[in-house]
Amino acid sequence: MPLKIIDTQCTGCQACEQECPNVAISSKNGVCIINPKKCTECLGHYDTQQCVAVCPVENTIVFDDSLPRYQLRA
Repeated sequence: MPLKIIDTQCTGCQACEQECPNVAISSKNGVCIINPKKCTECLGHYDTQQCVAVCPVENTIVFDDSLPRYQLRA
C-alpha cells in the first residue's frame, strides 16, 4: 500500500518532500501529495517510511488501503 497524505492535516512544510528517496512527493496548492505510482514505502532504501518520520503532524501520512502494497523486486 503506498502512503497518502491527509490534505486537511498537511501544513505544507514540505519536510517529507525532501526526504523521499523516490521523489514521489510534491507540493500543490500549499499541501503535499504522494504519487502512488512512485511510492515504495521506502522499501529497499530505509527501514522506516521517511516521510512519516519527519512529518510534524502525527497521523497525517498514512497507508492508502485502496491501493495494493508495493512489492520489492528481487
